[in-house]
Amino acid sequence: MTSSPPLFTPSRKAALKRLAEFAPYTGRHYAAHRNSDEGPGHRSGVSMLSPNLRYRMISEEEVLAATLQYFSLATAEKFVQEVFWRAYFKGFLETRPLLWDRYLQQLASMEKSPSHDFAIAGQTGIDCFDFWVTELKETGYLHNHARMWFASIWIFTLRLPWQLGADFMYRHLIDGDPASNTLSWRWVGGLHTLGKTYLARPDNIVRYTNGRFHPKGLATVALPLIEDHPSTAMPVPPALGQWPEGSFGLLVTSEDLGIPHGITPQSIAIPLQCTAKPGGEESKPAMHFKSHALADAAARIAELRAPIVRIASLGAESVLQWCQISRVSTVAVAYAPVGPEADALDDIEALLADHDISLLRVRRLYDSLAWPHATKGFFSLKEKIPMLLRKLNIQGQQAELF
Repeated sequence: MTSSPPLFTPSRKAALKRLAEFAPYTGRHYAAHRNSDEGPGHRSGVSMLSPNLRYRMISEEEVLAATLQYFSLATAEKFVQEVFWRAYFKGFLETRPLLWDRYLQQLASMEKSPSHDFAIAGQTGIDCFDFWVTELKETGYLHNHARMWFASIWIFTLRLPWQLGADFMYRHLIDGDPASNTLSWRWVGGLHTLGKTYLARPDNIVRYTNGRFHPKGLATVALPLIEDHPSTAMPVPPALGQWPEGSFGLLVTSEDLGIPHGITPQSIAIPLQCTAKPGGEESKPAMHFKSHALADAAARIAELRAPIVRIASLGAESVLQWCQISRVSTVAVAYAPVGPEADALDDIEALLADHDISLLRVRRLYDSLAWPHATKGFFSLKEKIPMLLRKLNIQGQQAELF
């Protein structure tokens, strides 16, 4: 591969444009082509909206509503389910936060072997895998099917620790998400749905890459990984369901770059830099997208007509300094699910409390409705999708358009 222009424009305007373009294809077209990866520049079968959804530059509700303007739920079932998979993974990790903590602990204690170094250099001799390593590094993106093949080859053919593979992918993906990434790797390895693994097969790769690759030497069996301490589900943590009234400071994080409407904050703080991902240096495409997405949010959030302060980072000292300078005694922030930014908010909350400043976390209705159904397999959430759409007041077409 050679360097090419960025695949994604980090702006809400560009995301809405892409949504409008793809919404008419979220029915049978998506169902028929979603698994095909014909390479960079040839991905008409998928929406390419994942980075925008990851940072909520657009919302799941907007994507679902645009889809169901064209199709019935039955026709757009596969695409709608794919949107809800994000909620499923987030809800599952939210009720099992120890999975994230354990992953970080394991990652910190691991040594990297020469085989690992060859893998991340794209020098394994497996044509598809080596291509995907380069594609991931250069573009910050892989097709979802390629991500599954990649993880399977990493675990079962190269026999490398899944935690190191998950870390490599998480730090390079523009849409890298703690829940989706961590749990998807666990699913491939047989740790999410216990005993159920995903095996990358050469014939499957040849078929769905349109013959671009013919991998040799792939594992023919995928014995499930084993861990000593399975995690049990906890209740979804409490959070506010609406923004506070009265005087407060609004803290913006890259977990949610949507603009709350109907609020009048006395001051707004937006970090100049995103929270660092654990494990090592983040890729340039990922850092570029997030930093420009924060700048886009800063420009859009000016409509709230409150002073905007670009703080150095989402660090406790930076937030405290903003509060003191702006005379903020209550801080409200969009709820951050399990991950680096949630960890940062915990540190911020503790320091602010020492100075009699409260931190309020506000969770979207979409999350509060969906997450409690993500305690087992995806089916437990899948069967609730019609009910969730009704509660979100998102209605579908009664007739199929095409």
